[in-house]
Order: sequence, then structure tokens, then C-alpha cells
Amino acid sequence: MRPGSLLEKLCTAHHDTAQPINLGVYYKNTLVALCHALEDFVLESEHPPLLLAAFQQGKWYLQEAERYGAIAQRSRQIAILAAAGAGFDQQAFAQDNIALVELTADDPVAEEWHLIILSPSYSAMVLCQELSAADYGKTGQPQNDLERKFYGFWTFEPELVQETVLLTIDHIRRYDAPLAERLMGELTAMQAHFGQCQRDDLNTVVINVVRSLQASQGHDKNQPLSDNLLSNEMQAFLRMAQLIDQADVTNPNAASEVATLAETLGQLLDLPAWQIKRLRLAGLLHRLAPLTNATQWADLQTDTQREMLAKQGILPKASVMRVMPQLQAIGEIVSYQSEAWDGSGRPDGLAYDAIPLESRILSLVAHFQHLVHHYSQGENPLAQALKDCQAQAGQQFDPKLVEALGLLVLGLQQGMSLEAPSLKIASGIWLLDEE
Repeated sequence: MRPGSLLEKLCTAHHDTAQPINLGVYYKNTLVALCHALEDFVLESEHPPLLLAAFQQGKWYLQEAERYGAIAQRSRQIAILAAAGAGFDQQAFAQDNIALVELTADDPVAEEWHLIILSPSYSAMVLCQELSAADYGKTGQPQNDLERKFYGFWTFEPELVQETVLLTIDHIRRYDAPLAERLMGELTAMQAHFGQCQRDDLNTVVINVVRSLQASQGHDKNQPLSDNLLSNEMQAFLRMAQLIDQADVTNPNAASEVATLAETLGQLLDLPAWQIKRLRLAGLLHRLAPLTNATQWADLQTDTQREMLAKQGILPKASVMRVMPQLQAIGEIVSYQSEAWDGSGRPDGLAYDAIPLESRILSLVAHFQHLVHHYSQGENPLAQALKDCQAQAGQQFDPKLVEALGLLVLGLQQGMSLEAPSLKIASGIWLLDEE
């Protein structure tokens, strides 16, 4: 990473912390589609945001000037960072709340592509820098502009977005101190409303992102570019699941732990590799279950945590996965995790083997993982959690799966270790690879 760049500063601040920045490679066509979807939601958001963007060169912003004119009407303040050129410095902005920051040629931010959106109800960020000529190696830099590659990440996390806003304002200060102070004033005014406003519906944002990426994918026959778009569709759902976990302060690692348990139980049952991979992905997304149908959701969340999710604009529903064809099967697994072995569950009252096997496994391990955390202050949380699951065998859970879970718990009690690795969202496309 380029020393002094915004991406480098943020990654350095999070090095060796509990929240390291997970980076990936993005083609320009992916970033265009992603940024357009995140920008467009500003037009739907209830509260006007602070929007900071870095366009590398002025000519790239000039191509977006009309869009930003419309976005400015729904924004507090917009600041555009870019190196001058192509008439950029003479560009007349129709709105007073769009400010230009002309970067010097040696400024590392002039090689970065950023979109930072922050309001009391909506936060989103893309933070990337272009690969250098040396990074491309023997293949050299691409001739097609849309095949240019960028290194970085994107997120909805409000805390990271706020942190980056402060870094960006500090960078702007060296060029335009009055503008930096004005941006700080806008930020301070917004911060007074943080936590008081209900967040915009993140499900809608994710659907917009996926559809925008799908539209670009439909026009692009280049396989690497198409794969990059698909990877980011997958990332959108994983990032939503990540925020749901973060909102649950008592059980913030539920997704990764449930995924690991489901994967291990699948291996004990000698399931084929493709089915185990499907189980892992369903585990990662298992909290994206319909609030109106999944009775298990009520068991997994307290009223306080559900209120926190609502404030973040996260109303989990498996239906959001249906906008992505590759997740149709996963959406079905997640939807049916609230069915009961005896037919008393929802949404369709399925019973016995009519319930998909993956859904039965997911239901059991999600409940078990929740119980382990519930009993974590006791002497033997694994044994107590297993006992509770065994008490519901033949009613809520498949008895044979409960027996298999017993073998897994026995192994854990005898020293077997199950590690739930932190999810590397930027490389999530492997979860969709076919066997």
C-alpha cells in the first residue's frame, strides 16, 4: 500500500487489533456498479449524508457530475478529491454544497478510489487504491479501462465509516482548512443524532447492490470480471450477516461458529463435499431468516438486540437472498431451519424427512451454539447444551442428528478442537464454486 494513503492509514490503525481490515482485489467495472448502487440509495435515504469521494483524476468525476448534481440535492455536503486536469479545475458546480479538493500529483490519494457516505441512518464506504505497474507483473497494465484493478475493501460498518471520514477530513485540511472545518461541523451536527434515528433498511441496500452488479455482469462476457462481480454479490450478504452478529454483543461470533459446527457435523455424517460447502454458507447466513416465520429467531435474540438490529436497518429475511440465483438453495435451507421434526414448526409445517437435511442440521447446531453461550458461565456448557437438545429430540430435532451431535460433543470433551476462523469476506466467492 502507498505510504500516506487513506487506505494505508486505516489498515495501520487496525493492524494487530480485533478488527483487522480484510482486503481484496476489485476490477474497475465492479467498483463502478458497486458505487452507483451505494450512491443511488442516498436518493432514498431519509437523512441527508456527508459524502466524500476520491476520483483519482478530475476527468473521472466529470463523467459523474450530473449524477452528483442530483445526489447533492439530498446531501449535507459533498467533497470531491481528485488531481486536476481535463477541465476539472474549471468545472462550475451548480450546488454550493459540492466542494472540490485538487490533489497534487505526488499525493498518494490521487491513486485511490474512495466513496464514503455517512448519515445518522445510512453508512457505506468503498476504499481502494489502484495497483501499480509493478503489481500487474509480466501481464502488464490492461488495455481495457474496465479491467484496471484496485486493492481495498467496502463495508456498511458505521464505526469504520466514521473513522475514515475523520482521516479524510484531516487529509483535506492540508489543502483547504475552511472546508475541513465545515466538514467537521457537519459531522458534529450529525453525531448528535447517531443512535437516535432508525437506520435505513439494509436489506434494500443489499438488494440494490446485487441487482446493480448483476446488471453489469449481464453486459460483461469477460470471465475474470464476471467472477469479480459475482464475488461482490456474495460479499453483500456476508457483510449484512456480519452486522447482525456485531449487533449481538452476547454472541458476536454466531455465524462463524454455527458454520463450523454445521460443516463438522456434515463431515461426521459423511456428506458429499458440495453439501458440506452448502452447509457452511448456510451457517454463515443463518441469521438472515424471516422475522415473521422463523420462531427460532425469537429464541436467538433478546428484545434489546432486536431493537438494536432495527436501529441498524437490519430486518433479516431469507427472501433477500432470492435476488441472487446462486443463493436460491441457501435461502431455502435458511428458511426451513425453523421447521420442527414433528411438524409443528414453520413456515410450512414440514415434518420428518420432508424437511431438507441441511435445514435440520442448521436448526440443531444453531440452537446448540446459542445454548453453549447461554451456559458459558456454568461448569460444563457443552454437556448442558447437549442435554437440552436431547430433550427436544423427536419433537424439534431429528433424533439421528442429535445422536451425531452427541458424538461431536464427546470428541470436543476429549480434546478435539474446532476453530471458527474469522471470515475473510473479500474472498467469499469460493463458497459459490461448484465441485
